[in-house]
Amino acid sequence: MNDYFSTTYSTYFNFANLKISYFSVLFNTIIYLFVFLHNKMMAMKRITYVILLLLLTSCLEQIDFYTGKGSDVKTQDDYSVYLYPYDKENHNVTAEITIQTDGNIDLDDITPQIPYLKYNKSWLFLLTQDDCKQVAYCCTWAAINGKPLSNEYFYSANQLKAGDLPPDIYYLGKTLGCTDGVGNEVRFNFTTTLAPEYEWMNKRAKVNKGYTKDYYSFFMSAGLNWDNVAELVNYGVGIAFHDVNVEDVNNADTILKHYAIVQDSIRHEMSGRGCKFLAEPNGNKTYVTAAKMYSPIQIMTAQGGDLKTIYPFREETDLKKMLIKRIFYESPENVKTAIIEQLNLPIERRNAIHMGIHLTSSPWVALLLWINDMYGKDGDDSVWFPSLEEYYEYNYYRIHSTIRKEIEGNELKLYVTLPSEGDFYYPSITVNLDHLTMQHVKTVSSGNMVTGLSYGDYADGMMLNIDCRKFLLQHATHFVEQYEEDKTNESNKTDAIYFVNMLKESEQKYQLLERVK
Repeated sequence: MNDYFSTTYSTYFNFANLKISYFSVLFNTIIYLFVFLHNKMMAMKRITYVILLLLLTSCLEQIDFYTGKGSDVKTQDDYSVYLYPYDKENHNVTAEITIQTDGNIDLDDITPQIPYLKYNKSWLFLLTQDDCKQVAYCCTWAAINGKPLSNEYFYSANQLKAGDLPPDIYYLGKTLGCTDGVGNEVRFNFTTTLAPEYEWMNKRAKVNKGYTKDYYSFFMSAGLNWDNVAELVNYGVGIAFHDVNVEDVNNADTILKHYAIVQDSIRHEMSGRGCKFLAEPNGNKTYVTAAKMYSPIQIMTAQGGDLKTIYPFREETDLKKMLIKRIFYESPENVKTAIIEQLNLPIERRNAIHMGIHLTSSPWVALLLWINDMYGKDGDDSVWFPSLEEYYEYNYYRIHSTIRKEIEGNELKLYVTLPSEGDFYYPSITVNLDHLTMQHVKTVSSGNMVTGLSYGDYADGMMLNIDCRKFLLQHATHFVEQYEEDKTNESNKTDAIYFVNMLKESEQKYQLLERVK
């Protein structure tokens, strides 16, 4: 948090909030000062004229330096926030899968297993972005999801929706991710920290599309606002506690009380969604001490001290209340070196690459693109790149789930139970079935708890990707409707197709796909 206001733009923000009535008072004060200086300090005469000139210019046209809006420009903003209904999410679900076979396989030989990594990937990359930075939205998230990027400026969710964007925007021309192992896109994700006790999270950016006199509206703001956070979590980004607004940052009891205050704010703004992850701020272990006393926090990360390194293919604990190691790399090249070193090791010896970062910019965008092109959907498709929150839930399900198998003739039924903790929002799993390949499968169907389902051959058998998010259909429908509002927006069309493809085969899915053709 110590660098939230490091940008000199914060000076402009404070100046912009002055009311015009203050200028007249200030003007008179400067006049009296001018007379005094004229009589007493003739050497200061030129400096005083400069002050007067600047003041008169400000009085003639007051500018809102936060939005870059002159008084003659009308604000244009009809932005409405959409959020997945997290407070009504499924918990402790049992997914039912039915597989009809051709009768040429002994179903008793099939042993269902949950792989160490989702989609049967061979290594894990994690990214946690600290300090609730605006670039988590307009750079990190934007790069991953094929949205506009800028080398000099910044924007917010309502500005993107209105097409009110910086003058130097560019695009990567594609989204970044892996596949689910059977051909469907799975975009990269990450974690951002939040700062709900700071008023700037409640401030909405103003939209002035077409205003080009200056670009103050695209200067960096103090941090993410709630509009931005809503968009991030809608795409799967995880959230974390970080700094809390206390004077004594070395008092664990005080920090503990503020965790509850922050949690209430998050639930209020995020449709009931809670937070279960702490990213330790500034190396301050007092936050960790307080987190161990606060039951909603289930997993933590830090860059120093007694830390746990994740070795995904040797992990046999559920990681609850553990302090996970991360590294703040000096440059993208250092990250590439770390990745290559791990991939030269046998799978069982590879540790997760967990990168911490504050500000992202074009060099880090290039790193994300490199990971996609080398190891993602446009490369060898070996990486799983989720938020730590999603990995934690998947690993928890892998450790604690039960799979019951029933056989009736040529029919195999699986009952996959996913026991969850509080604030779990990713009820999904991959299940491998050895000895059963797709050539022996006639149909695959699922019960009502399953909303997303994909499957295909894997190794000497097949794999199933099961998603039990309760409102996945409504979620996909939102993105279709967003595309329908402006069918010239190709990025929104890509998003609509992406979210619809998460659904299991159904008439509703086919209807949604027809709407985005």
